[in-house]
Amino acid sequence: MGRFAFMIHPLDVSDYTRKFEFAKYLPESWVEGIFKYSPPIKVSNITGIKSEHAEAEGAFVACPLTSRQLMELPTEYALKKIIQTGKLAEKQGAKIIGLGAFTSVVGDAGMTIANNLNIAVTTGNSYTVATALEGTRMAAFKMGIDFNRANIAVIGATGAIGKAVSRILARDVKNLTMVARSEQNLKDLANIILSETGLAVNVSTDIKSTLRRSDIVIAVSSAVDAIIEPEDLKPGAIVCDVARPRDVSRAVIEKRDDVLVIDGGVVDVPGNVDFHFDFGFPKGTSMACMAETMMLAMEERYENFTIGRDLSVEQIDEINAIARKHGFKVSGFRSFERALDDEKIASIRVSADKKKAGWS
Repeated sequence: MGRFAFMIHPLDVSDYTRKFEFAKYLPESWVEGIFKYSPPIKVSNITGIKSEHAEAEGAFVACPLTSRQLMELPTEYALKKIIQTGKLAEKQGAKIIGLGAFTSVVGDAGMTIANNLNIAVTTGNSYTVATALEGTRMAAFKMGIDFNRANIAVIGATGAIGKAVSRILARDVKNLTMVARSEQNLKDLANIILSETGLAVNVSTDIKSTLRRSDIVIAVSSAVDAIIEPEDLKPGAIVCDVARPRDVSRAVIEKRDDVLVIDGGVVDVPGNVDFHFDFGFPKGTSMACMAETMMLAMEERYENFTIGRDLSVEQIDEINAIARKHGFKVSGFRSFERALDDEKIASIRVSADKKKAGWS
C-alpha cells in the first residue's frame, strides 16, 4: 500500500477563527503572530483510496503559516517551517509528501525542501496544469463557448509552465495568443509550436488589449501582484488562474458577476476516500496537487516528481496517463481555493448574456 502525506496551511486568519474560539476576539496580526511560532501538526488520516491496481493511505500535516506569511516572511523562515512539517510527515510513515497551496511556491518551488527531507516531494503542479486545462474545457462547455474555436490567451507564456500549457493547447485550438514581456522569446516559442503542431500562434506584449478580446484566459505568469483586474475582461470570459501568487485580483469575483474565474479542476478520487477533515470540497474529491501525490504513492513512485520551476509536456502527459490508470478524473471546479457549483456558473452565464450587448 502506498504511503503519503499532504501539506496544508491556513489560507488566511479566518481558518484559525473557525477552529479556535479565542482567535475571533483578537486582531488578525495578533493571531498570525501567535501561530507564527506554533509547531506543525498532524490534522487527520486519509483512508480508503483504492483503484483496480493499487491502494494508498496518508495524512494531512499542517504548516501553521498563512498564505500572506508564507509570501511575506523571510524565505528562510518559511522554508524552515515547511521542512519541519515535512519531518512530521516522515514520522507518520509517509514516503512522499505533496506541497499544498503556497507551500509549493516558497523559495525554489520544493527543491530546497526535497534536499532537506528523507522522503520524496512533489508540488503537484503537473496534474494541476493538466486538470486546469481539462477544467477550462468543461467550464467553456457550461458557459456556451466552443473551446477549440475560442480566442484563447496564455498570460506568462514563456515561463516554464506557460510554455508547456501553450504547447498542449496548440494541439487542439485554432486561435491562441501568447502574452509575455519579451517579444523575441514569444516568437521563438511560436516557431517551436509551428513546427510541432502547424498552428501559427499570435504573440503580444500588450496584456490589457489581449485580455479584452479573449474568451478564455489561462494565467500562469510569475508576477508578484495581480495583473488581471475587473475592467480587463469581456462579459462571459473564463479565466483559469494557475499562477501563485495569483494573477487575478480578488476584485474580479467581487465586482464582475458575468466572468468565471477558476483555479483548476476538482478531482474525483477512486475508492471510498475519507479525509477525516473538511477542506470545503464535495465528498470524495480533492485538489489536483493532492491527487498527484496520491497517485504517485499508488504507483510507489517515491521520487521527486514535480519540483522546481521547470515543467514539461512529457510530465503532464505522464501524470495524465497515471490518473487514467487509477480512475482519477476532473468532476468540478474551484475558485479562490473553494469549490464552485453549477448553480453559480449558471448565474454567471445569465449575467454575461445580459451584458454582452453593451461590450465593445
